[in-house]
Amino acid sequence: MRTLHHASKTFSDDLAAFCRGADVPRELADSVAAILADVRLRGDEAVSYYAAKFDGAKLRARDFPVSPAAVALAARKIPPSDLKALAAARDNIIAFNRHRLPEAWNAKNKHGAMVGEKFDPIRRVGIYVPGGEVPLVSTVLMTVVLAQIAGCPQIAVFTPSNADGKVAPAVLAALQMLGIAEIYCIGGVQAIGAMAYGTTTINPVDKIFGPGNAYVCEAKRQVFGAVGVDLLPGPSEVMIIADESAKASFVAADLLAQAEHGSGREKVYLVTTSADFIAAVTSEVRTQLQIIGRAEKTQRVLEQGFLAVEVKSLAQAAEIANYVAPEHLELLVSEAAAKDLTKKITTAGAIMIGNHTPTALGDFVAGPSHVLPTARAGRYSSGLQVTDFLRRTSVIRYDRPSVKKAEPVVSAIAAMERLDAHGRSVRIRTQ
Repeated sequence: MRTLHHASKTFSDDLAAFCRGADVPRELADSVAAILADVRLRGDEAVSYYAAKFDGAKLRARDFPVSPAAVALAARKIPPSDLKALAAARDNIIAFNRHRLPEAWNAKNKHGAMVGEKFDPIRRVGIYVPGGEVPLVSTVLMTVVLAQIAGCPQIAVFTPSNADGKVAPAVLAALQMLGIAEIYCIGGVQAIGAMAYGTTTINPVDKIFGPGNAYVCEAKRQVFGAVGVDLLPGPSEVMIIADESAKASFVAADLLAQAEHGSGREKVYLVTTSADFIAAVTSEVRTQLQIIGRAEKTQRVLEQGFLAVEVKSLAQAAEIANYVAPEHLELLVSEAAAKDLTKKITTAGAIMIGNHTPTALGDFVAGPSHVLPTARAGRYSSGLQVTDFLRRTSVIRYDRPSVKKAEPVVSAIAAMERLDAHGRSVRIRTQ
């Protein structure tokens, strides 16, 4: 773990350097570009090649779609208690995200013309569900449910298989529960390429959704334009701002929970006014590390991506949070301080308030999607929501009286822009 002190003369540069660790290395970007170009050129053949190379799965094109029988068989392996948990999480996600569904509207502008908006679901969406380090069954719920609320008519899900060509049973069970029939056992950059460009077996999509590792995130960035992408949610991040009311054991548990994703590129931050508290959390991390299942991978993340920051005030903590724009922000502070920080911090992907709100609740069951901006993208983007699965279209209708009212304004602007035909196209309707 590295510790920075806000009072240090080099603090700003040191914090910026730590955050820059999330930048994409040139060799990674070049590798992704080569794979995408190959998938675009060779289609199914290239997808099969990279599935074997990276996942050890010997898949032919006819093996890409997961059959309904395989889905049903996998779902039967899931204990009823697990299915009940998935359903409970789904219900919370539905309840939250229904509030985000916009409605069409229309009104009259100052010319007396009708203006408004309508919203239509994106026709065909592709959803990426990570399954390499861990099978993220929660991602199924946090993406597919939103697409269904939006009314997307075609939802294609892509998730990597193991070396035997099998997908994690829990992922398939969740997809069956949601009624998804188009499922492909393909992951990695090759899945993003197949979604973007299409192959003989796979129809291209209009927009790609879902989190992934650094390679998947970079692939989404590179295919943007050929298709839409939701955002670039990469390796997980959490920042915890703690005061004297926080419990070191809670903080340590929450830092470990995000570090255990285990890609090696995760970032976990602790910001507090107390050097003693940093020491207490560090001790707790060491203790709890001994009792978790993915200790080795988690330890690697902690060694490379754990930063503690000592500040003099929570106002300084807010400034740091707004700079980092963390994916998940936990406020383990007094109620009054939490209220103040929630107003001041404007770049976090999601804010968890109080000692009894660990990030895992947002990851799994609270309701908002856990697909959130990372790598400082929270400065300009928000987490996944239903509106991301919709297209907004503005609607305008003038009649002769209203166009006559608008004509002087149009003529004036057209003259300023030296676009005479614009002005004439309106003026001709008033004569």
